[in-house]
Amino acid sequence: MKVAGFTFIRNALKFDFPVVEAIASVLPLCDLFVVAVGDSEDDTLKLIRRIDPQKIRIVETVWNSSLVSGGAVYADETNKAFDAIPEGFDWCFYIQGDEVLHEKYLEPVRQAMQKWADHPEVEGLLFRYRHFFGTFDYTGDSRRWYRREIRVVRNDKKIRSYRDAQGFRRNGQKLAVVPVDAEIYHYGWVRHPRDMQQKIEEVRRFYHGISETEARHIAGQREFDYSRSYDALACFTGTHPQVMHNRISRLNWPVEVDLKKVNMNLRYRFLYWFEKLTGIRPFEYRNYRLLKR
Repeated sequence: MKVAGFTFIRNALKFDFPVVEAIASVLPLCDLFVVAVGDSEDDTLKLIRRIDPQKIRIVETVWNSSLVSGGAVYADETNKAFDAIPEGFDWCFYIQGDEVLHEKYLEPVRQAMQKWADHPEVEGLLFRYRHFFGTFDYTGDSRRWYRREIRVVRNDKKIRSYRDAQGFRRNGQKLAVVPVDAEIYHYGWVRHPRDMQQKIEEVRRFYHGISETEARHIAGQREFDYSRSYDALACFTGTHPQVMHNRISRLNWPVEVDLKKVNMNLRYRFLYWFEKLTGIRPFEYRNYRLLKR
């Protein structure tokens, strides 16, 4: 069994992406790792080159500035990295630049890939998600945070990144997947408030595009206000991946939150408590098809 990893990144230093940690967290599973490095305003290319020259293959790309609707440019860049994976690899592990796999899940993922390698009906593996918010001590605890997503797919180029690169589809159809006993730690909402604000501005450009008036307005917003930007949070009591320890030790900003706060309208508050009591999330969006085993 041969495994290739892949991701895309641009302006990793400018927006403080933990992309080195992301790649390093899955590299033990991979024989090759492809990184689509976009045209950056910083030393992202040098950063990626230093990770592991024996395994890393870099594809230098230019982001399509016309893809400013719904984050389509992220899927486009994901596909560029995926397409650079040669034939001969069985599985492809996709990790985004702000996602990390805890080392305790390396073996369960390896075993799952081995178990299903000779079952062509299994097109991908489904992972649980834990979304951190503000600092490394809090996680999102509401319906706004997706619970599962595909992160391992077959090396089949009919499979394409979907919409804003959250998941995948094959010929426009949902992939048939099985769950793996592993969790992706998502750190996209843990940055210094200044870096978080800059990241949000960048995302807006590639989701909707912005006018010159809007650009001037958001330029005046120097720091993101975490304390006013969540609906419900929970305290994280587990351990973080080892690759994140140095980054965590450098945390230098305070975030004050109220864990009792549930800032939702009546409908979502009802659904929130229903999920708490039953573990069921009604009307959950699923970009995959679970296979019966």
